[in-house]
Amino acid sequence: MSIQDRQYILGIDTSCDDTGVGIVALEQGRAKVLSNVIWTQEIHKQFGGVMPELASREHLERIDQMVELALERAEIGTQHLSAVAATHGPGLMGALLVGLCYAKGLAQGLAIPFYATHHLEGHIEASMSDHPDLEFPHLALVVSGGHTHLFDVPQQGEFKLIGATKDDAAGEAFDKVARLLGLGFPGGPAISEAAKQGDASKVPFKVPLEGHKGFDFSFSGLKTAALYAHQAGANPFDLAASFEATVVKSLVKTTLKAAKTLGRKVVVVSGGVAANRALREAFQNSPLEVYFPPHDLNTDNGAMIALAGARALKLGKSPSSSATPAQAYLPLGS
Repeated sequence: MSIQDRQYILGIDTSCDDTGVGIVALEQGRAKVLSNVIWTQEIHKQFGGVMPELASREHLERIDQMVELALERAEIGTQHLSAVAATHGPGLMGALLVGLCYAKGLAQGLAIPFYATHHLEGHIEASMSDHPDLEFPHLALVVSGGHTHLFDVPQQGEFKLIGATKDDAAGEAFDKVARLLGLGFPGGPAISEAAKQGDASKVPFKVPLEGHKGFDFSFSGLKTAALYAHQAGANPFDLAASFEATVVKSLVKTTLKAAKTLGRKVVVVSGGVAANRALREAFQNSPLEVYFPPHDLNTDNGAMIALAGARALKLGKSPSSSATPAQAYLPLGS
């Protein structure tokens, strides 16, 4: 098909410390990622965590460049865009405002629809990107540095929150334990790499909330147990292996319990922690039918927001108001 027969949606995510811009082509009801560019801010490594003000400044400095690069890789110009989507929450307020204001201005200047998009819905769309005809109902597990949420998804666009972390998100716990062990930031990949050299059986940890009636998660106590084990002289590689294994058990066991209770057979898993090798293997060896995002769509990115925007456009949803605010706290589902 020619370029005129497609609809092109540009998506922007600046919810935290990655400046992500992606472009999706919508053709005969199918969405295809054409480009997905991400500027990962290195400045935060020296602090062992994200500094909000510095993140906002980095977004401001890079967003023009990322938009231009995304368009170049998609081999289109702004005149070909059919819609623009951007994350409006949840996230760091200053960081969100950069991408949201940029997207609103671009859409207004081009006189095309603008869609304010929920960050977690973007992650869930990423998990379904290679399986657009995935049937409902199913479960959706979002696991990242800022989120550990389990949703029941009875039908398209309907999300019922059935479980969440009571304290730290799984990715946040990975970051903190990696910092404790001197493994660097971000902690997820660092812990995973160190775990390859360790023996998980050497440092026994209890699975948090095991036996709990609901579907919630908790990682703060596990993080404290890791601190005590470290202070007691545990081998750092064994500690990393055991910590990773325990987090994975918690995520998989709780999801399996929810699936059995609700009669679900399918789960989509997304977010930065979805890239974890041990988590993928554990879910793939479970009785559930499991879908993960392509590896380049695991972490925060603009393509997942473009995918959510493409679905909104496809379903004929009304564009968002230009007055839609950024919201640091924005629950998805009830």
